[in-house]
Amino acid sequence: MTTLKRTPLYDTHVALGARMVEFGGWEMPVQYSGILDEHHTVRNAAGLFDIDHMGQFDVTGPDALAFLQHLLSSDLSAVEPNAAKYAILCYADGTVVDDTFVYRLGGAEPYYMVVVNASNREKDFKWMEHHRAGYQVKLEDVSDKYYMLAFQGPRAEEVLQKLESFDLSKIKYHHAREIGIHDERGFLARTGYTGEDGFELFVPASHGKHVWDAILAAGKDAGVKPIGLGARDSLRFEAKMALYGHEIDAHTTPIEAGLSWACDLNKDFIGRDCLLKRKLEGVAKKLVGFEMVDRGIARKDHPITKDGQQIGIVTTGMFSPTLQKNLGLGYVPPEFAAIGAEFDVMVRSKPLKARVVKTPFYANRARGK
Repeated sequence: MTTLKRTPLYDTHVALGARMVEFGGWEMPVQYSGILDEHHTVRNAAGLFDIDHMGQFDVTGPDALAFLQHLLSSDLSAVEPNAAKYAILCYADGTVVDDTFVYRLGGAEPYYMVVVNASNREKDFKWMEHHRAGYQVKLEDVSDKYYMLAFQGPRAEEVLQKLESFDLSKIKYHHAREIGIHDERGFLARTGYTGEDGFELFVPASHGKHVWDAILAAGKDAGVKPIGLGARDSLRFEAKMALYGHEIDAHTTPIEAGLSWACDLNKDFIGRDCLLKRKLEGVAKKLVGFEMVDRGIARKDHPITKDGQQIGIVTTGMFSPTLQKNLGLGYVPPEFAAIGAEFDVMVRSKPLKARVVKTPFYANRARGK
């Protein structure tokens, strides 16, 4: 029997009444007060997430940029110090190893941190290490060095400002700033996975609980609450943010997933040639958002059919707490991907009508920052 890993805040979550579940080899809080309540808390106030299960790799050395340019889909050459960019690790055939966030930290010396999904941490590190030959770089797993928290919602800046002397409004979207906690260094970034404004914090590991408690205390009057993975999923779903194992995986390319914007095909990287071919010749499937016309909720792996024949598959589906509708994401052939196109989703072996709608379902409120 595999022993699940726990973050150092495990006992804190239990004391707060969290229901703990397995996720990516970790025992994590799925909810505290309830998924709907937590979802609305983030949309209307702010919520605090323990995301310390995610992996963090430091990439340093004179060839750090060249190494990452070879591995990742996005062009990182223009990323300035204390800025961040979404990027995808691809296999040679263009399918997805993982999606990542890359932070360029420090000053003149090349220093990058790559944040990866918890379930892919070991696989990603091995993949990057395998391609390190020929580059003067140091690749280090620093996941235990920092404690990673996310603080998301329209009141996140206001609350966090109580704990930070620097004017947080000056941190632009996808930018970061170094912070000090008891003579130790960390950083916070205006990034997130909810479609809301907010921050992700990388604090010295020994201070994770201290920062967690301080944020909850500072935000008590603003309605700040701890948020579990259940609401994290519904929030990212409404914002159409991909989840590995759902919208992206080793059988799907970024082009099919609607992530062409994260692929700079003018530079060379692993998988680039196959992605360019897919883009020029067209793809066999496209990720679409849909609304259930008939009453019912689509779930992951439910078949999508047309005239009784399966044409696709649901990747994520649920009741949207914000839009108050049953919505879904799924892959269908391009001819069924236009807005307004209709097909059926098989729910409990019964075909239920669905209609393609515009995505994201919920516009990202952080991008204007």
